[in-house]
Amino acid sequence: MINPDLVVVAGPLSPFRDGFGSWLEAVGYSRTMRAEHLRLMAALSRWLEERGKAGEWLSRPVVAEFLAGRQDARVPTGRSMTGIRPLMEYLRGAGAAPPDEPEPASGPAEEAIAEYASYLRTERGLAAATVRWETHLIRPFLTGRIRDSLADLETLTAADVQAFVLDCARTAPPSTVQRTGTALRSLLRFLHLQGITAAPLAGAVPATANWTLSGLPRHLTREETARILDSCNTATVTGRRDRAVLLLLARMGLRAGEAAGLRLDDIDWRAGEITVRGKGSRHERLPLPPDVGEAIAAYLRDGRPARARGREVFAGVRAPHRPLTRGAVTQIAASASRRCGLGTVFAHRLRRTAATGMLSAGASLDDIGQVLRHREARTTAIYAKVDYDRLRSLARPWPGDAA
Repeated sequence: MINPDLVVVAGPLSPFRDGFGSWLEAVGYSRTMRAEHLRLMAALSRWLEERGKAGEWLSRPVVAEFLAGRQDARVPTGRSMTGIRPLMEYLRGAGAAPPDEPEPASGPAEEAIAEYASYLRTERGLAAATVRWETHLIRPFLTGRIRDSLADLETLTAADVQAFVLDCARTAPPSTVQRTGTALRSLLRFLHLQGITAAPLAGAVPATANWTLSGLPRHLTREETARILDSCNTATVTGRRDRAVLLLLARMGLRAGEAAGLRLDDIDWRAGEITVRGKGSRHERLPLPPDVGEAIAAYLRDGRPARARGREVFAGVRAPHRPLTRGAVTQIAASASRRCGLGTVFAHRLRRTAATGMLSAGASLDDIGQVLRHREARTTAIYAKVDYDRLRSLARPWPGDAA
């Protein structure tokens, strides 16, 4: 085992060696991993010194050049952006490296998409995840139509717009076609506001047939839910954390992002309530069921890393113990369902399972809507389709002999 205290860093990064070592220890890295990261720092510092450069030169392209050299030399560790991320994060925070900047868009189409994404962020105030999804949907429309710049769309016609949507409808499900149409209307309004298209073409996007409440909400049975929860090995830190997360989804109907965003300050243990940070920055209080509270308490007592970063309840088990993301919560549900032979079940189906469980226990649709924090009653109305006992009372008897 390499002693991290014995790793020497010479060159332009040497003034930051001790601080980086202390930071690695503070965020929970083991002695072995601290030594590995310090050795990577020493290698980078030597590489900079050989080229007569300081830390201020450490832009993304320069770091990529350093890593490419390690890959060519077949160095076993520290050859990727992921591996060097802790070091760069520390150096940027200490002012020893320039702020990270996204890679510039390559090609006229990507530059046009980047310009539109900037409009979505600054003018419409959309979240980063929404901007990524919106630009993903309209990318096929712009690719191939742009040769030099957005000005290439000056000759765009309503027929072009309709042909694109029809082509999309031949291969994609109705929900995706509907979302694509919404994103395309937004893009066309942007083009008209910028004076690129003379006519407002947003109205040329055809409506998509995707009837509200046309399907049944997919959910798990009580036995299937129990199998998913029992698949978590509560003798391990990961198992205790995952069980608490899954209970929030399956018992309280939280969305994946809401479970990931739950903070220590959101739990009122005396009142037995939690504050849910939902869509649209809405904060709402919900009662905390005893089994969910016990699972969270077990994780906090013997599971949550003492050096977890941030106030979020759930954190990664590996240093630097960052808070779980929405995607990580989704993967917890998917992994648990695969372990117990149910295939891949994502987090939202557990939310629907919570709703159907409340319905079978006698809760009204209004009560379910309040727990799930639906803004409109029609969003909750889909669960009426799975209330078979109440639906039977509405069914008229079969005419039988009269037939």
